[in-house]
Amino acid sequence: MNRIDRLYALAEELRAAGARGRTARQLAARFEVSVRTIERDLSALGQAGVPLAAKQGRTGGYSVDRAMSLPPLNFTPREAMAVAVALSRSEHVLFARDSRTALQKIVAAMPQRDLDEARTATAKVRLLVQRTPDPDGEVAEQIWRAVRHSQVLRIQYTDVGGVETVREIEPQHVVVGPNGSYLTAWCHLRQEDRVFRMDRITKAERTATLLLRPPASDELHVDGYETRLPDAALHPEDLFPTPT
Repeated sequence: MNRIDRLYALAEELRAAGARGRTARQLAARFEVSVRTIERDLSALGQAGVPLAAKQGRTGGYSVDRAMSLPPLNFTPREAMAVAVALSRSEHVLFARDSRTALQKIVAAMPQRDLDEARTATAKVRLLVQRTPDPDGEVAEQIWRAVRHSQVLRIQYTDVGGVETVREIEPQHVVVGPNGSYLTAWCHLRQEDRVFRMDRITKAERTATLLLRPPASDELHVDGYETRLPDAALHPEDLFPTPT
């Protein structure tokens, strides 16, 4: 997490904590940085106008007045419940942490009465859980960066028969499904589109190799399923029909 993102997340963490606040040590553990770094960040937030309060003593810590900063969005209790349920379904190693912080921002922006109603409603929902093998976190991060930046990956891959190969691939899509997660890619070794189980990729490193893939073919079927973009793909206008 870069510093700008951490500063924003730090302010949201303190807003969500309310009057209880957080100690510098708790914040350092939460963001996986040193206490000294957190103290510098808190100083920067104070200089930027965030209304921080510091309480001394054994039970002391830092807090921020939730009423002093306007939330960018207001969610109804049912909207918050819907988002919480949707985010709870994303336990993939690539998205788990971001799902938690996204939900934390929603919670921080809600009035207490609406938050209590959303929590009560959400407690009446249950999810069916199907355990699937997760890829290694560091490997998954390298894969995601290569997908985002259109870089060639050198991977160490073990197939279903236990045969291990090292190959260079051009990642196309991360595919999250009910039976696990996959990577679709153009394989330099096989010279064709291939689908790789991400939990079978034991090593991944980005390279400076030039992209060689021919013009894109149709999207692959993965694990017997068709693939599609997440709903609206962050284009909410696609959710509504165009007026005629």
